[in-house]
Amino acid sequence: MDGHMDPEEFRRAGYAVVDWIADYWTTLGERPVTSQDPPGTVAAALPPAPPSHGEPVEAVLADLDSLIAPRLTHWQHPGWFGYFPANTSGPSVLGDLVSSGLGVQGMLWATGPACTELETVMLDWLAGLLDLPEKFRSTGRGGGVIQDSASSATLVATLVALHRAGEGRWRQSGVDRRYRAYTSTQGHSSIDKAARIAGLGADGVRPIEVDPATQAMRPEALRAAIEADRAAGIVPAIVVATIGTTSTTAIDPLPEIGVICAEYGVWLHVDAAYAGAAAVCPELRWTHAGLEHADSYCFDPHKWLLTGFDCDAFWVADAGELIEALTVLPEYLRNAATESGAVIDYRDWQVPLGRRFRALKLWFVLRWYGVEGLRAHIRSGVALADRFADRVAADARFELVAPHPFSLVCFRLRAGDEASAELLARVNATGRVHLTHTRVEGRYTLRLAIGAPQTRQEHTDEAWELLTSAATEILAAA
Repeated sequence: MDGHMDPEEFRRAGYAVVDWIADYWTTLGERPVTSQDPPGTVAAALPPAPPSHGEPVEAVLADLDSLIAPRLTHWQHPGWFGYFPANTSGPSVLGDLVSSGLGVQGMLWATGPACTELETVMLDWLAGLLDLPEKFRSTGRGGGVIQDSASSATLVATLVALHRAGEGRWRQSGVDRRYRAYTSTQGHSSIDKAARIAGLGADGVRPIEVDPATQAMRPEALRAAIEADRAAGIVPAIVVATIGTTSTTAIDPLPEIGVICAEYGVWLHVDAAYAGAAAVCPELRWTHAGLEHADSYCFDPHKWLLTGFDCDAFWVADAGELIEALTVLPEYLRNAATESGAVIDYRDWQVPLGRRFRALKLWFVLRWYGVEGLRAHIRSGVALADRFADRVAADARFELVAPHPFSLVCFRLRAGDEASAELLARVNATGRVHLTHTRVEGRYTLRLAIGAPQTRQEHTDEAWELLTSAATEILAAA
């Protein structure tokens, strides 16, 4: 085993690995969703150093079975209801396998012409699928790119916004004035991190209060914050509005926020990391109302659209502005195609230089499922969430905490924080399901997020049965 794996050895080992993954998916529902072993268990079981001579793939697969798989948190499990979904699927895995096999470095058009062009077309396909505003298509001044995550999309949007707010000086002189980013109190933590990385510091983000009933940003509070900052000599640079907040999937009012951003010349980035996928369904496109005001927009196919991590789709209305802010061209990257100005070099659309051929898994997924298959996946999650929410609403011991336009349901016991926290602990301890929590207006709230490809009605019904029987025990003991 000490030499390179030749194509025939790869073929044999590859079949074994694909079989292993297929068996894993087949047995997922029987496994506990999370591991009960204490921290350090896997590390203690691994040898202190790599083998001096190579080992066969069978030995590695045996350790995968005995050592790794039992100590995972199983995100594809049908009883996985935590955080947000992080879907993968057969076609996505196969597309990733091809990408890995090709080993293409797609930093420039010249280093992988098909890698770049497929990505451009896939982002146009997605824009059509979600019915995004025309300005985000590559046929005009805008266009799309795959980022590793919505966090990177927010960072890139922040950097280009600073370039615009500094009237083109940011590239050269950096953060030479006090700039401000704005998001609701429910905005994602990556907005704070982006501001810190960009040199604005924690003080560079101004949290805007939300409507207690909807948890959505209050436009009048945003306007007041922008006016107060301008009066103090601070330059408003970017507003990040959210479609589907992490806590409760609240939807910020883009039509009003967009008008305010236009009035003050502030970059508007729309973060739809989880909920953007819903717009493949025409009946859920109302959630994108006002998106025509946005300078940039992103969503994660790796959350709810059956495409394995990492794959965030990020669009800008003006690609020229983005490239001007981020491009760096050393001599060793110069080439005829770039000089011609006729191609896209995606290295200019992101923070790192290098990039994987991620468009392949998107292509495989979009072709395997088709538009109708993707809609069926989203609709199934929404219908299961509706059914679950109806059952919560019908049980007087529980209350629904926020609207549930997508496939996340937020709820709690009326008996209070301690009872609700105890309920989550008991249900998760069964190993059959896994939910996570948040706080809404200060109160402990359970989140049930549906989206794993294998999740069916029987699994959400089982979750409800586990919750109600645990609630009976908790309330009886109180």
